[in-house]
Amino acid sequence: MGNKTALYDQHLACGAKMVDFSGWDMPIHYGSQIQEHKSVRENVGVFDVSHMTVVDISGQEAKTYLQYLLANDVDKLTTLGKALYTAMLNPQGGVIDDLIVYRRIDGYRLVVNCATREKDLQWMRQQAQAFSVSLIERPDLAILAIQGPQAIQKIKMLCPQHQAAIEALKLFQGTDLGEWFIARTGYTGEDGVELMLPNVEVSAFWQRLMESGVAPIGLGARDTLRLEAGMNLYGADMNESISPLEANMAWTIAWEPQSRDFIGKQALLDEKTKGLKYKLVGLVLEAKCVLRAHQRVLVSGVGEGEITSGTFSPTLGYSIALARVPFATQGHVEVEIRDKLFPVKVVQPPFVRNGKKVFDL
Repeated sequence: MGNKTALYDQHLACGAKMVDFSGWDMPIHYGSQIQEHKSVRENVGVFDVSHMTVVDISGQEAKTYLQYLLANDVDKLTTLGKALYTAMLNPQGGVIDDLIVYRRIDGYRLVVNCATREKDLQWMRQQAQAFSVSLIERPDLAILAIQGPQAIQKIKMLCPQHQAAIEALKLFQGTDLGEWFIARTGYTGEDGVELMLPNVEVSAFWQRLMESGVAPIGLGARDTLRLEAGMNLYGADMNESISPLEANMAWTIAWEPQSRDFIGKQALLDEKTKGLKYKLVGLVLEAKCVLRAHQRVLVSGVGEGEITSGTFSPTLGYSIALARVPFATQGHVEVEIRDKLFPVKVVQPPFVRNGKKVFDL
């Protein structure tokens, strides 16, 4: 038996198929992964992502600490609630984890992956020893991701007392609502919110979501949605041996001001100077085959790479993938599927935005 979120019994009541996910018993689907995917693209759905790790950071040197710990610069968070996507690197420039950090009135809130919880906390605490900061993990908080084109309207209806605050939220921004924290962020490529609230209150709110017609969504659809949106999955598309420069995450590195040092900076500068060997690209296959992780990608005259994430896209009706390939790769490549080679188009992610295709074949 694994760890359970506060909604475990509610998932069973909704007919969820439960699986082990990094030591947590989580719903993979509630009957139809494709229907759940479409619910988020076309209407609204809710994910229980309470297995994620929330860490609150405060103290006199909280900002300075995070400027050193993270590749992106929290100095960009000029307004309360503003969110920042970033990587936390090792000295070799590899990605320890990717995360979101929010600025709050008393410091910062980080949300990191559950699979990397122990090593993340150990690394953050180790680096914190040189700073006057306090790190507090928040296992008392549940996290719901309410996503889809109708998500904002649905949340306003269910939380009329907070309607003005919700309407004022901009993309990648959050706000405190008493003991609740709501942010206009997500992992689906659709509009919506991520809501952090006490474990003791989440069951009642989940029930209200169900009664209002919000569909429960499992981790299976979460993966197809994030891949359509071109979003990386830690452990698949990047890890401690892969730099953000080779994981299509260069935009998350703040090089300025030059005076700011951060863990892994010199390794990234050296990598840029030497030239990148690989890059992360999107692949599209219209044949009746499915692109899967670890399939070989053959690039004529250049070399070969590997698919890092692949799936059938319910929105597009054919296969898509992310692949790490030689840096000179462009145009078309071939993917080896069951000992046969299939021509595949190289595209720039994302594949889907607001429910529509965003690339040309």
